[in-house]
Amino acid sequence: MIGFDDIEYASLTDVGVRRSHNQDSHATLPASDAEQYLARGHVFLVADGMGAHAVGELASKLAADSIPHIYSKHAQEGPVAALRKAFVEANQNIHNRGQANREFEGMGTTATAILLRPEGAWVGHVGDSRAYRIRDGKIEQLSFDHSLIWELARRQRKAPEELQGIPPNVIVRSLGPDATVQVDVEGPHPLQPGDTFLLCSDGLSGPVSDRELGAVAATLPPDEACRFLIQLANMQGGPDNITCLIVRVIGKQTTVNSDGSIIVKTSSFFELPPEPMSERLRRWPWAIILLSLGIVLAAVAIWITASQLPGALATFLLAGLSLLAGVVALMVQQHRESQEEVEPLEDRPLQVYRQTPCTIDAAMIQRLDEALGILQQRIRDNRWSADERLSQHYHDIGNQAQAQGDLHEAFRAHCRALLVLMEAIHRQQGKAESFKPMWDRPPP
Repeated sequence: MIGFDDIEYASLTDVGVRRSHNQDSHATLPASDAEQYLARGHVFLVADGMGAHAVGELASKLAADSIPHIYSKHAQEGPVAALRKAFVEANQNIHNRGQANREFEGMGTTATAILLRPEGAWVGHVGDSRAYRIRDGKIEQLSFDHSLIWELARRQRKAPEELQGIPPNVIVRSLGPDATVQVDVEGPHPLQPGDTFLLCSDGLSGPVSDRELGAVAATLPPDEACRFLIQLANMQGGPDNITCLIVRVIGKQTTVNSDGSIIVKTSSFFELPPEPMSERLRRWPWAIILLSLGIVLAAVAIWITASQLPGALATFLLAGLSLLAGVVALMVQQHRESQEEVEPLEDRPLQVYRQTPCTIDAAMIQRLDEALGILQQRIRDNRWSADERLSQHYHDIGNQAQAQGDLHEAFRAHCRALLVLMEAIHRQQGKAESFKPMWDRPPP
């Protein structure tokens, strides 16, 4: 069974090659225990700021700082209501900050959040930063780009790639520029062991193809996958800030055969932790309990008075306090019920906006091999320093795995060999240099 802590995740951001400062932000707010997981789940977010004079950096930081915490404050209202309130309140904060200072005029940010909860994954989204799920050799885009080209493609019932002459980076919806904003909230997408979720800014999804994103995120550990994908985007010229956040569900059960071999059994659902005591207490009818207690105490006080026994005044005071507390609890309950957004009981349609195969094959590994040779030659031509021995070690492991038919291990090792060289080049290259080793493209 999968428990609340059966995830692994990593996040990383980079300024890129051509930008002077980083306007991306990201946030991770995992549940610390089973009670917190049941109450609100794990929260992850990526934001990509926009605006001159670095105000985009402020906008994205406001979104990353506020959305997870506002959501947590309202989580008892349900994921849809809580996510919407978090995005709307963040939008108001960013908009008010922009209106208060002329230098901040026009500041805005994208924001894409994913919640992992016992019932599944929820996506909250404004802008063109993306949420993906990688499962069973496919990468699925779970968020709709709020860009001009995607909106026109939807109206014309075409794929965005079919439209020509439209700038791909024109955003039609973001947090901050307007006083109100429409928020997309979709889910729950059921969870399975091995599911990998990727959040990224367009500085990654632009230069790097979906197939590459899916293959790397599904094969490497999250921390290595984030490093590799960011360096791959930088090798493509790094035209924008780059942020990558990867979360993997890792729940498994293992049993051993009589011969000592391991049987791996996976579970397709999360095991719900016991309901926390705070949730049970919150559902008690406190207004009725306190009002009933007050009436009983008042009756006892009257009996004490009639019997001329001591303690009548104290009992009357307790009865009054209990009745007052009951009235207050009743008012609070009515206010909460009037404020809570009732979520529909019917099934929500689950959207997958694009699906791309990302299985590992020999041709993909061959292109990695070719890219490795190009990088090695480039390092020698520029007399840069790099740990070529370590890179060659990983390359040899990859070749051996491929010879044994283990394409996943071969791909993983070749990626590690490339990563050693890519990070060395990024430390030493100039801002304007670029390299394009994308292995899923046909050779010229």
